[in-house]
Amino acid sequence: MTRYPRNMRGYGPNPPDPRWPNGAKIAVQFVLNYEEGGENCVLHGDAASEAFLSDIPGAAQWPGQRHWNMESIYEYGARAGFWRLHRLFTGAGIPLTIYGVASALARSPEQVEAMKEAGWEIASHGLKWVEHKDMPEAEERAAIAEAIRLHAEVVGERPRGWYTGRCSENTVRLVAEEGEFDYISDTYDDDLPYWMKFGARDQIIIPYTLEANDMRFSVSPGWITGEQFFTYLRDSFDTLYAEGEAGRPAMMSVGLHCRLIGRPGKIAGLKRFLDYIGQFEGVWCPRRIEIAEHWAAEHPPRATLRPSEMDREAFVAAFGGVYEHSPWIAERAHGLELGPAHDCAAGVHNALARIFRSAAPDERLGVLKAHPDLAGKLAAARRLTDDSTSEQASAGLDALTDSERARFTDLNAAYTAKHGFPFIIAVRDHDKAGILAAFERRLGNPTEVEFAEACRQVERIARLRLEDLT
Repeated sequence: MTRYPRNMRGYGPNPPDPRWPNGAKIAVQFVLNYEEGGENCVLHGDAASEAFLSDIPGAAQWPGQRHWNMESIYEYGARAGFWRLHRLFTGAGIPLTIYGVASALARSPEQVEAMKEAGWEIASHGLKWVEHKDMPEAEERAAIAEAIRLHAEVVGERPRGWYTGRCSENTVRLVAEEGEFDYISDTYDDDLPYWMKFGARDQIIIPYTLEANDMRFSVSPGWITGEQFFTYLRDSFDTLYAEGEAGRPAMMSVGLHCRLIGRPGKIAGLKRFLDYIGQFEGVWCPRRIEIAEHWAAEHPPRATLRPSEMDREAFVAAFGGVYEHSPWIAERAHGLELGPAHDCAAGVHNALARIFRSAAPDERLGVLKAHPDLAGKLAAARRLTDDSTSEQASAGLDALTDSERARFTDLNAAYTAKHGFPFIIAVRDHDKAGILAAFERRLGNPTEVEFAEACRQVERIARLRLEDLT
């Protein structure tokens, strides 16, 4: 593998300011998963009963049989839990995004009507609440299409957002390729939305959560009381709110399930959290579709340099001159395992530096010898590379007095005679006086010490050059 598809970089150390509406310091977004009636059940044509996300400890599927207790727990979510949550959120004036399993929505017309009357967004949660990991691609593509068709038939309009949950490695790509979703939420990898490229399509991804999520009531380790849920949500909110006040606003997702948080003892913790955040200024509680619309307007997709996607010729053309007159470094670096993490100055620098560091000593010496003297004959003859010309000029080495030029000439000759390669320093990190002081100090070092230092300086020069390229 020479290309690594996972994105371990994201926004890096400087995430964008989301510019939430009205200067909000945080976006708190509540999702209610509506799965009741769409879960595994032999009545639905499934091979076994459901075993996931219930209050039955250690539940296991019953092949070929209905699991009466499991079914009744899911039924509680539709019959009682949903309405308790409906009263809570409509009373608080906070809109929800529903992740609606299409087959579950079709079996719950009253609940769908209530969702629509409340102005809640009904996004798609797939056709059935079942595992997709082993689905053949064609079968999953067909299930996505049928989910959209049934959703539109039951709700009255097609969904604009998508979250499968129990997805396969193909799910996000297949949904993006469908081409008409404003956002996809089958990731958990960031505190902000972002764009993801699928062929010619730029797709908004709005990450979801499995930790600020009432599913933790059904797993171990997890929560036992509503107070534990409230405490975790409060601590998450406090951290993100403080970050927002410091100039780094983000998004907090809260995941809910009718049959879990809809129980009286659990919903008390959720109510405390709604009361808690109501005390703060600058809290935006949108539906997910509003986040997608906001992000598309404020942060539209933009073309960026993606070194990991370049062919060898383009990569070498772009970065072959970063190490002075040594394009072989870029040629070899292109064969490394590159990925999205390398699509930045630090990433390309690391790839190039790995090749330089692992090269034979004579190859590294060749790179050192490829560097020009400071304020030397090549500079006087205007035969430096463009990078070297601008770098030496940045430290004032193109405007020396006669005595300064004579001093550099003497130092260049003495250094090269002693060490066998020119004096190398990242001039953009220094002024003229600092360069002269380092020159005089380093002249007396042993050659092995200077070789190591020159190599470090070459890497530093490369890093600074890459800032201009990426």
